[in-house]
Amino acid sequence: MASGTHTTAVMTPSDFFSPAQLLDRARYIESLGYDAMWITDMFGREIYITAGFILANTERLRVASGVAHIYGRDAIASAQAGLTLSELSGGRFIQGVGVSHPIAAEMRGLEWENPMDKARAYISAMRSQTTVNVRGAVTPVPIFLAAHGPKMLAVAAEVADGANTYMQTTDRVAEARSILGSTKQLNLLVPMCLTTDPSAGREAGRRAISMYLPLPAYQRVWRRSGFDESDWSGGGSDRLIDAHVPWGSIDSIRARLGEFRDAGADHIVVAASPDPQRPETANELLEALAPGR
Repeated sequence: MASGTHTTAVMTPSDFFSPAQLLDRARYIESLGYDAMWITDMFGREIYITAGFILANTERLRVASGVAHIYGRDAIASAQAGLTLSELSGGRFIQGVGVSHPIAAEMRGLEWENPMDKARAYISAMRSQTTVNVRGAVTPVPIFLAAHGPKMLAVAAEVADGANTYMQTTDRVAEARSILGSTKQLNLLVPMCLTTDPSAGREAGRRAISMYLPLPAYQRVWRRSGFDESDWSGGGSDRLIDAHVPWGSIDSIRARLGEFRDAGADHIVVAASPDPQRPETANELLEALAPGR
């Protein structure tokens, strides 16, 4: 890894692995020297239980909820989960939370609230209104808020340890750093593909970005970076994909990640998308970007 890229963690869509495969993946990531493994909160396994399973079966690897939907559990339950995982793992849990999208509330029969007000009240409650009694010493749990736009980033700066942001251009990363200030951590999740074939790189990029194309929250951010409806319709334009999903040789990917670092990202989380014709490239990319390489 080029020392300036700061690739410290790996995103793993944990629902797509069997339990044995998930542990193999976690141990592989740990063996490469990455600090943390991020896991997703979708509609499969419960994210905190899954984190506990991984933590109990690894030695050094930290596990991050990336991110736990706050409509899925109240603030007390989230605080209990975070502190318990921290205690039982010796401080190896990182807590990422986010409001997600209206469907996350609707499918649970809950009313969608103002996102900024909801996030602010939720994290404040986790930190100031909850006492979790445990016998062992508890390492404080870092809490990061999923944030893309300036209003949510301002909430992250106010009540969290920093922000988790996803699939951003360098101008949006620089804006996020400016809003968060110098004392809060900015974690940037970047989908990327190791291939020099433009068709393969863009196909991998479209797979990574497809579920986000219809979401207004992402469209608003893209519009502020100069994109318009033509870019997110029809599967995503080449220029939208190229701006948000680095692909190419390892040197070109390192250069792109260096730009994100220079723009203000503290930690870059690798989401390795394989070349559709060469699945092994996902692991090749993780190995090439591993700390110390």
